[in-house]
Amino acid sequence: MYDIIIIGSGAGGATMAYRLADSGKKILIIERGDYVPVEKENWDSVEVFQKNRYTTTELWLDKHDKPFRPGMHYNVGGNTKFYGAALFRLREEDFKEIQHYGGISPAWPIQYQDLKGYYLEAEKLFHVHGKRGSDPTEPFDEEPYPHPPLQHEPRIQEVVDELINYGWYPFELPIGVNFKPHETANAPYTLDRFDGFPDAAERKGDAHLCALAKALEYSNVELMTNTKVLRLNTNEQGNRISEIVVEQNGENKTLTSDLVILSAGAINSAAILLESKSKKFPEGLANSSDQVGRNYMFHQNSALVALYTEPNHTKFGKTFGINDFYHANKGYEFPLGHIQMLGKSDEHQIKADSPIAAPGFTFELMAEHAVDFWLTSEDLPDPKNRVTVEKGQIKISYTSNNQKGHEFLKSELIKALKASGKFKSFLFKGIYFSKGMDIASPAHQNGTTKMGIDPKTSVVDTNCKAHDLENLYIVDGGFFVSSGAVNPALTIIAMALRVGDYLKKHVLTS
Repeated sequence: MYDIIIIGSGAGGATMAYRLADSGKKILIIERGDYVPVEKENWDSVEVFQKNRYTTTELWLDKHDKPFRPGMHYNVGGNTKFYGAALFRLREEDFKEIQHYGGISPAWPIQYQDLKGYYLEAEKLFHVHGKRGSDPTEPFDEEPYPHPPLQHEPRIQEVVDELINYGWYPFELPIGVNFKPHETANAPYTLDRFDGFPDAAERKGDAHLCALAKALEYSNVELMTNTKVLRLNTNEQGNRISEIVVEQNGENKTLTSDLVILSAGAINSAAILLESKSKKFPEGLANSSDQVGRNYMFHQNSALVALYTEPNHTKFGKTFGINDFYHANKGYEFPLGHIQMLGKSDEHQIKADSPIAAPGFTFELMAEHAVDFWLTSEDLPDPKNRVTVEKGQIKISYTSNNQKGHEFLKSELIKALKASGKFKSFLFKGIYFSKGMDIASPAHQNGTTKMGIDPKTSVVDTNCKAHDLENLYIVDGGFFVSSGAVNPALTIIAMALRVGDYLKKHVLTS
């Protein structure tokens, strides 16, 4: 019997554990995977991107019932062990209704101010480096970033200067990285194998190192690995979770807890709820609104490799972003999205994306000249874009939207790069986190258990408590009402801190 069980150890679950650890309550974190092994393959792009060494082998279904292998990582720390640690706040406007080329991005039931203080705390917790005010769209904060921005390497600085001359406003990218993870670590360290790789040097600001490890320092907190949650059962009244059924080492077990926090990620949290059907909840647990699994979003994303005329010997290029088109601007009636740098491509990553080399270039030469960009446009909520479970198998039914703005964004970037006279060729990459940037790449997943005031049209309230149950909170990307056009991780972390404070003040006091 536990006081609190947290399902999942990613951005939401690990941060919840961190926030609640000092409550004195008996806390269990359940993780379906294990620790990512520390091995030389951590930084081997063939192993990580081509052989998918660390992704799940399970198969999901697309809307046509065609199986595919998702780029999901089931391990301690969740997908944050592999993310690029670009940690953005949503813009103030993202919490309000916005018109896009593809439709309406709806307003949230909370505002930016509700998360402002927690965003700052999240930036401190995850060692974010940045320069406050350099991003013209960033919400104002009196306090600077916890750490100074990462310096642009020489070739990247040239690109920044060229974009400034073009009339754009590149800004220092907020990156979560801890250069002093161990007091005894004196070896020099270069951010090279970072974006999409697990970090054996433990410098990356991930949920395991920044939050979970700190929670586990408390004697009242424990972690159960290699344990998959199968379903959640309720009491006879159907108003409380009474049992958590898990599978561990091929054996089913039943766990009990006064409070349950579901943080398995937007897709898997929805799947667990949908698999937990009962007489009280014939369409799935916490689903009286029929919204569980609906409104799945993961952004319109593209990765662009631009070939610079001169060799690019940059080790870590992920140091600037561009938000000139984040809002309606520069002749566009509606927002286009966000641009940031990616980790530096090598020949193996480029070869995996393109079966044909660019004219006059081998894959090795392409990698030597590559400058990598990541483009994100808002994905609009659509109840038809949804997660379901069929005979125990996750199915993602998704049709992309808001593509017009994303195409405009791509054309604007290419136009700006061509204007410099420094770029010869452009290649759109097909992989990110080892999978194509379609439904097989769920890195930015959100929206499946959306937040709202009305129980008839939403799954959780403004404190992430399930409307239908007294002791269930859902704290991962599922609560998003809209996706914005920046990475969702910092918002998940900030919300976990906020919900944790609410629980300590209003729920755990008895």
